[in-house]
Amino acid sequence: MLAGGFIKKLNHKTVNMNRIIHIESITQLLDSYEVEKPKHPLVAVVDLSKVGVSEGMSHVKLTANLFSITLKTKSPLQLKYGRSFIDFAEGSLYGCAPGQVLEVSETASVGDFEGWALYFHPDLILGHTLSGKISDYGFFDYETNEALHLSEQEKETLNSIIEKIDEECSTNIDEFSRDVLVSSIEFLLNYIRRYYSRQFITRKTQNTDFQSRFEQLIKGYFDSEKIEVDGLPSVQYFANSLHLSPSYLSDLLKKETGKNAQEQIHFYLIEKAKYLLLNSETTVSEIAYQLGFEHPPYFSRLFKKKVGVSPSDFRSSMN
Repeated sequence: MLAGGFIKKLNHKTVNMNRIIHIESITQLLDSYEVEKPKHPLVAVVDLSKVGVSEGMSHVKLTANLFSITLKTKSPLQLKYGRSFIDFAEGSLYGCAPGQVLEVSETASVGDFEGWALYFHPDLILGHTLSGKISDYGFFDYETNEALHLSEQEKETLNSIIEKIDEECSTNIDEFSRDVLVSSIEFLLNYIRRYYSRQFITRKTQNTDFQSRFEQLIKGYFDSEKIEVDGLPSVQYFANSLHLSPSYLSDLLKKETGKNAQEQIHFYLIEKAKYLLLNSETTVSEIAYQLGFEHPPYFSRLFKKKVGVSPSDFRSSMN
């Protein structure tokens, strides 16, 4: 993520507010920061106290083909992410997946920031089990108001892991380097996931409110004509209504109810389907269309997967 540091090398005369700067590699990233050359081609730890934001780079959109985790302990400015601003409180941590667009809101001098940013290229984890599990770390797709707020002890734990990663980057690359780095990064990600779980617990009152509002929204959707008009609702639809990211909403619901957002949608969908099957003479295909399915066979497969029998068999057995 480029939230951790800010590109300042390009001449402001060549940059405008409509321009998007794409960062494809660790080398390009560090060169843009005007910091020391990369110690490793696929991963880097950036000391935020060594970077700043020039006038020419404020209000310029930035995107990178890199995963990143940023811990800011001091920040004088906000960072625009999508349509919202990240206001980094002391000790807040934020993740970003490749391809997400960020925008720096104003200028800053070297030394204005404190903290660190870890960047790693997707190629680093190719062939490792982490590559298949990276989507499980939903915080890479969380929104601006969903940053992780760390205690002093938690910060010390993450700092110690980052120091080990940085130390490994400084070591001559050998046959074990990649495995050690990937294992260390996975170690870091697991601690972050643990701390987010703690944050879900400490924000239980707020989370319960989101859960209640989600249930009202989803019941209202399935009880109205929206499903026939607009089709099946997406997780994004409900997340937008609650001003949350889809990943954060899913993780929150999973923590509170044991079902993520998509599973909750399917639950209400199946309950609606059961009601229609038992209280109408409508054909299975017509019910599928009523529930927003463009292809009735997909509805039948989903119903059988969730209920254990086909819609026709369910109707026959219950009647």
